[in-house]
Amino acid sequence: MVEMTETANILNNASDKSLVLMDEIGRGTSTFDGLSLAWACATYLSKTLSSYTLFATHYFELTQLPETLKNVDNVHLTATEHGDKILFQHQVQPGPANQSYGLQVAQLAGVPKSVIKDAKQILTELERSSSSTPTKSIPAPEQVDLFSAPPPNSKAMESLADFNPDESTPRQALEYLYQLKSMLDS
Repeated sequence: MVEMTETANILNNASDKSLVLMDEIGRGTSTFDGLSLAWACATYLSKTLSSYTLFATHYFELTQLPETLKNVDNVHLTATEHGDKILFQHQVQPGPANQSYGLQVAQLAGVPKSVIKDAKQILTELERSSSSTPTKSIPAPEQVDLFSAPPPNSKAMESLADFNPDESTPRQALEYLYQLKSMLDS
C-alpha cells in the first residue's frame, strides 16, 4: 500500500518539468499484476506527463517500451562477474541488461549461503524447464512439497478452500492462519 500511495502521488502530481525516480513498481504483487502496473505507469509517465523519468525495474518485458514509445530508452549499469561474486562498475550503457544478478545481489546483501545454494538449484531447474513453478525434481531434502495435491478430505484443506483472503483484513487472515495451524497440529 505504501508503494502504491507513493506511486499515486507521483502520477497525480508530476509534470513535464518533473524528475521522477521510480524503482520496482509492482514488486509486491503477483507477476502479471506487477508487470501490468509497471508498464502502465511507465507509459503514463512518458505519454501523458512527459516527465524526465528514471524507471528501474526487474520486469525484462518493459525493455520493449522503446519500440512503441519514441521518448523512452533502455540503459543498464555494467557489472563484472568473478566466479560467484559480482562487481558493479557504475557505468551506464545503452540497451537492456543481458542478464539478471539477483542471486549475486542477494549474496552481497548477506542472504544465508544455504538459501543462495538452494536458489541456484531452483534457478537451474526453472531455466531447464522454462517454467515459473519449481517442480518436484528440485533437490531439496528438507523442503516441504508445496506443489503436490493436498491430502483428500483434510479438514484444514477444506477450510482453506472456503477462505477468501481478498475479503479479509490482515488481522482476520492472521487469526485464520492460527486456526489452520491448530487444525494441522491436532
